[in-house]
Amino acid sequence: MLFIVLAIGVFLIVFATTKFKLHPFLSLLLGTLFVGFASGMPLEQIVENINGGFGGLMTSIGLVIVFGTIIGTILEKAGAALRMAEVVLRIVGPKRPQLAMSLIGFIVSIPVFCDSGFVILSSLRKALAKRAKVAVASMSVALATGLYATHTLVPPTPGPIAAAGNIGADGYLGTVILIGLITAIPAALAGYLWSIKVASKIEVEDDRNDLDYDYDEIVRSFGKMPSAFQSFLPIVLPIVLIGVSSVLNLIGTEGSIASFFIFLGQPVIALLVGVISALTLLPKYDEETLTNWIATALLDAAPILLITGAGGAFGTVIKNTGIADIIQGWDLGSIFSGALFLLVPFLIAAGLKTAQGSSTASLVITSSLIAPMLPTLGIEGAVPLALVVMAVGAGAMTVSHVNDSFFWVVTQLSGMKVTDAYKAQTMATLLQGVVTIITTMILWVILVRF
Repeated sequence: MLFIVLAIGVFLIVFATTKFKLHPFLSLLLGTLFVGFASGMPLEQIVENINGGFGGLMTSIGLVIVFGTIIGTILEKAGAALRMAEVVLRIVGPKRPQLAMSLIGFIVSIPVFCDSGFVILSSLRKALAKRAKVAVASMSVALATGLYATHTLVPPTPGPIAAAGNIGADGYLGTVILIGLITAIPAALAGYLWSIKVASKIEVEDDRNDLDYDYDEIVRSFGKMPSAFQSFLPIVLPIVLIGVSSVLNLIGTEGSIASFFIFLGQPVIALLVGVISALTLLPKYDEETLTNWIATALLDAAPILLITGAGGAFGTVIKNTGIADIIQGWDLGSIFSGALFLLVPFLIAAGLKTAQGSSTASLVITSSLIAPMLPTLGIEGAVPLALVVMAVGAGAMTVSHVNDSFFWVVTQLSGMKVTDAYKAQTMATLLQGVVTIITTMILWVILVRF
């Protein structure tokens, strides 16, 4: 009966989000209350679990999400995202324009939301398409899939951070970032190949028109951009600090210097250092940049924080219904052996993503659902938990279609018809999801089994 109650609770969340267009935050809370009541949980315990689950997750990753969003907003508004794009274009060269766009998306979407990233880089994409004489749809899919790969897999993007927090991997964020970067490479490569093999055959109106897009003119129109070093620093520095801290913890180094770097590598401190380094990108220091830009970031972070906190409450209520004790009595080692278990979070996340459209909501809900299963399976430690996050992320990118805002951003800005967008963008994200879960399962066999 508990599993039936849980299934109905998930259905209510998806139904309220898709049919009544209720915000995922309220949908999650309603689903949480239903599961608590229907499972026979004492009323006071329902309240305690909701408060504890929400607050507990905010304690561990709330500030990390806020700082990551601030970094992304500053990179976007200060022109640093465009500088990173320009650097990648110089390195890759004009002869491989789709590869350049895919790499640009891959890097920019680590701190910047994929929707914003596509909008920021749209004019650059069109200018490069004209200069290289390639299909606009091909360039659009290359950029969109590059953005999508890291958006669902690599912190400090909020979705993967929330998933890590829900399953107890927030203490292994360095490993999650490293595994995420490795896993995102085949995902981006799959999108790139789809862009040159399939999307290049799709013609849009911009291909037929003589577009007034000159690449050099577009770059100059952005005005004075920050240096490459300044632009990359807010992304690279926190990742390096978290990585150094993870290594020092692993080898057990002691001493004041090691302790200091371990402190700097705590995710909340590392991201705060990233915020401080991002402040050097500000064109001026006044109310517009120091107050309004930060306020914009906080507005962007607010719904992510609420959905993440509600997901934490949902997961805590599920955990305390007694369902974990039931699972513990099963011989799950023989039912879900090794890498095959990763298909469970993948399929759940893919179903939720396809039904309600939000990758972040899919990551949050799925990670909340599977969290009680992991201890009973003996899935613990940095690498196994990081790979579970990747499995959830793989499902959360499968698939982007008409109920996904990113689908419409790509469709409208590239000029593709909806039917062509299904062929180009939706099928590309399906391929990315499948490739990612296969990559994750292979990494499980290599890194965990052996």
